[in-house]
Formats: sequence, C-alpha cells, structure tokens
Amino acid sequence: MISLEFLRKLFSRAQKSPDKFLSLEKRIGYRFHTPELLTTAFTHRSIYPEPDKNYERLEFLGDAVIDTIISKALMEDYPIGDEGLLTQKRSALVKKEFLANMGNLLRLLDYLLIENSVDMSVEKIAIKQQANLFESLIGALYLDGGIGPCEQVILQTVWKHRREAWKSTNHKGHLIEYCHSRSLESPRFIVAKVSGPDHQRMFEIYVKIGSREFRPGLGSNKKTAEQSAAQIALEKLQKSVRV
Repeated sequence: MISLEFLRKLFSRAQKSPDKFLSLEKRIGYRFHTPELLTTAFTHRSIYPEPDKNYERLEFLGDAVIDTIISKALMEDYPIGDEGLLTQKRSALVKKEFLANMGNLLRLLDYLLIENSVDMSVEKIAIKQQANLFESLIGALYLDGGIGPCEQVILQTVWKHRREAWKSTNHKGHLIEYCHSRSLESPRFIVAKVSGPDHQRMFEIYVKIGSREFRPGLGSNKKTAEQSAAQIALEKLQKSVRV
C-alpha cells in the first residue's frame, strides 16, 4: 500500500519539475540537457536522504569547480602574485557567507525542495542553504555541460562581485595587491625615524617601490605607521594613473 508520506513527497517533487526551473535557466543563460540534474541540485536531504537523490554530492563537486575557476581567474588577474596573495583572495571569494550572497542574487531558495520541519526563517540556516545551493548548481552545470557554463556563471556572479568580498581597511594589503596587479615591485616599508619616550613612541615609516619613495606615514606603533604609509602611497599611485 502506498503511504501518504510517499505521495506527499512525490507531489512536492512534481511541483519542482524541470519546467519550474525555466526562470533560473534564463537567469544563468543556460538550458539543461538533463533536467533531472537540476532537480537533484535543489533537493534537500530532508526530502531524500539517499546520496544520489539530494544535492550534497553535487555540492561537493561544485565546491571543487568553483575553487578551480576562481584560482585560474586570480592567476590571470595577478600575473606575478605569490601563493599567499592568491590564497588570501580565493579564501574571501569561496567562503560560505559570500557564496550565500551569490545564491541570494540568483534567488536560489525559490527552488529549494525541503521539509517544512527545517526552519528557513532562521538566518543561519537560510545562509547555509543559499551557499550549498550555489555550489550544487555549479556541480550540476559541470556534469551537464562541462567547465564552460560553470565558468560563465561564476564569472558573472562571484568574480563580478569580488570587490565586495575584498572590502577592508587593510591599506597595506591593498597596496601589495595593487603592485602585483600592475607588475610593480613589491613595496618595502622602511622605518625613517622613531621618536619620543618609551611610553609615547612615534614611528615614521615610508614606502619604497623600486626606486620611488613616498611621503612617510606616522603612527604610535609600527603597524599603524605602515598602514598610514601604505594609504599615502596607494592614493598617490592611483592619482597618477587617473591623471
């Protein structure tokens, strides 16, 4: 005898039939050849705990694909950037919170098939689901169309909004990034002067890039002075480019 629970799941899954994803396919600019992949990509394990029927395996694959495409884009954008810089930039772009923003951008929660017992009104749960769905969507795209469609979606979402993930007051980091992206020598921070008594020190530090020196920055400690010096150098470099 067919249980009511089975019928309810069947009906719910039918509600998420491939035709329901037409708006999403239009949004990402890709039509799936195997629509069942897309359905699986939006099925939560609370509906189907079987590994091949929910999105978790696709999420696993999508995570690796995103890493690869973002790594490639970073290497192209920072031709002489070292491993540390590239890793730092990638980490900000692939973290769950930022991928959740991309999932929200594509309105992926509109397509999620999940048990009512999972409280999606809890912000932490909703953010996690948005990130998971973005990764599973990329995984489904890879299996259906290869790396090309994945790259197209990732560049139009994650890469397009990368500056949002990198916003900070880390002037020193921004200066290093600026130099790497323009094939300049790495900036050196040189202590020009330390004055004042031990309990009230004042550091004067300037930036040197190649043979070019910039006006020094001041701070009550080395870290603050370096940030000040980096800000001065960065603003001067950016101004000279605009002129």
